[in-house]
Amino acid sequence: MFEKLSEVKVLRDPIHGYIHVDLQVIWDCINSREVQRLKRIRQLGGAFQVYHTAEHSRFAHSLGVYEIARRMVEEIRDLRQTLSEEEKITVMAAGLLHDLGHGPFSHAFESVTTAKHEEMTRRIILEDTEVHRALVRCCPSLPESVAAVIDHTHPNKILVQMISGQLDADRMDYLLRDAYFTGTKYGEFDLERILRTIRVRDHKMVVKESGMHSVEDYIMARYHMYWQVYFHPVSRSFESMLALTFARLKQLRQQHSPILDQIPIFNAFLEGKSVSPHEHFLMDESACNYGFTLLRQCTDPIASDLARRLLDRDLFQSCEIHTEKQLETMRERLIEKGWDPAYYLTVDEVRQRPYQPYQGNENSMVWVLMEDGSIRELSEASVIAAALVHGESKNDLRMYYPREMEKR
Repeated sequence: MFEKLSEVKVLRDPIHGYIHVDLQVIWDCINSREVQRLKRIRQLGGAFQVYHTAEHSRFAHSLGVYEIARRMVEEIRDLRQTLSEEEKITVMAAGLLHDLGHGPFSHAFESVTTAKHEEMTRRIILEDTEVHRALVRCCPSLPESVAAVIDHTHPNKILVQMISGQLDADRMDYLLRDAYFTGTKYGEFDLERILRTIRVRDHKMVVKESGMHSVEDYIMARYHMYWQVYFHPVSRSFESMLALTFARLKQLRQQHSPILDQIPIFNAFLEGKSVSPHEHFLMDESACNYGFTLLRQCTDPIASDLARRLLDRDLFQSCEIHTEKQLETMRERLIEKGWDPAYYLTVDEVRQRPYQPYQGNENSMVWVLMEDGSIRELSEASVIAAALVHGESKNDLRMYYPREMEKR
């Protein structure tokens, strides 16, 4: 039997009301330094430059994913009756720990490092960390099981679907949480209805036909959140400028510039090799901003200027690209004014289709349990989903450049 707390811990949460913790292993993981570090990582990367209340952390989101996973294994009868106690704890822990590998400003930092955040998450869980020790104390095989859920290799695919499927705890929490903290309404959907209508059939999660309309709302909420929040041009500008700043720092390192001796916090990430979990732990947004504060005072004019722009929100302007000539013209104008296009001009393209069910794995599909007992893929049961699948994907191709270039 897995150790329970002497009394249930309840944490207030604006999305879920309360987050309930009654397992010692979950409580120990929450209080580990690796999970506590997530309080120093914003959930939404550069979106805080657009939505001033988008200051919520990866920590809050991770607790929310855990809570939805907990509710799934306790409230969905098919899961409650078919999953073992170890599997239930595994999926709850995976929900809590799935984002441990994120760097500062979330996905934007991955352009700086050689490893993806999923790989770093796996290392933190499996190597000598407080999280690893907490999991081992509960069950020696638990770290491997949790890591397998997160990297999609666990033999029980239901656990993988709960954390990384179309109707997963991760997406359902971040849509509701991001909508709440940005003050938008686009991400709202009926979580309660979806949870009430989830079943398990043929080793996969399905939703009853009566819950199909809630799933349609969920998919549309995701689509609108991507274009109104996650792909917002100002947010993308900030993230593009982060990448340019670190590109400049890498160039300075190749030139053996003494400037970087004054800012050692970035060195491990500029060497082009895999960083250790300890080095990763030390790099959070407070450390990053301190590095930018030092960098703005350095003698390299490009690095200093880019750091200043990031700190002061003097972000690059953007416009849609329709022809290659636009890029060439902007590049020539930058050179005329003494700007290096390598650091003052960048191209960013985003594209998205609301629902893409056929991508070579069942995790990309939503399955509907029809009233006659048959199981259909969502676009075969829903006119709305079918229209989304067969419609064109939306894309946005932009170039970013100093707003001074707008002035003639």
